[in-house]
Amino acid sequence: MKTVREVSRLTGVSVRTFDYYDEIGLLCPDRVTEAGYGLYVTRALERLQHILLFRELEFSLKDIREILDRSDFDRQKALDQQIQLLRIKKDRLEHLIDFALVIQMLGVKSLNYQTLNEETLESYKSEARKSWGGTDAFCEDEQKTQDYTEEDWKVMNTKFMANFAEFGRLINKDPASEPVMTE
Repeated sequence: MKTVREVSRLTGVSVRTFDYYDEIGLLCPDRVTEAGYGLYVTRALERLQHILLFRELEFSLKDIREILDRSDFDRQKALDQQIQLLRIKKDRLEHLIDFALVIQMLGVKSLNYQTLNEETLESYKSEARKSWGGTDAFCEDEQKTQDYTEEDWKVMNTKFMANFAEFGRLINKDPASEPVMTE
């Protein structure tokens, strides 16, 4: 049995995030002490693993909860699919890194834009459709984005790049310089 603080230290997920996950019913502690501290055992920690993997794959909390709460949720199949999607994401990131390194070395004039081509993106979408196409969340997202204009996609790309830049800023930040949060 682990306290919320212990799980927070192990995972890098803040105590505040655990409180929020509990509040929205995504991840509830298995037990709560008299002092009100959450305690987590195997079942909740396994669910947390799936949550963290789905978050890394950029699923919304709502979608994650919907997937995990399904009566037919197969943990092993989900893990297999998460691994497959993470490998696809890793390959894509490796290609983007190579692309950026070429830009850095040669400049923009002599580039191969294969990394960013629609065919590659469509293959990723196809994989996601095979894995998650039957979920309500996936169908809702497809419905929502089917009528996006080119301008809508530009806005989405701008937001993505802003998040990407923030991520870059955070990974270069010294964690020791951050204030320590207490429960």
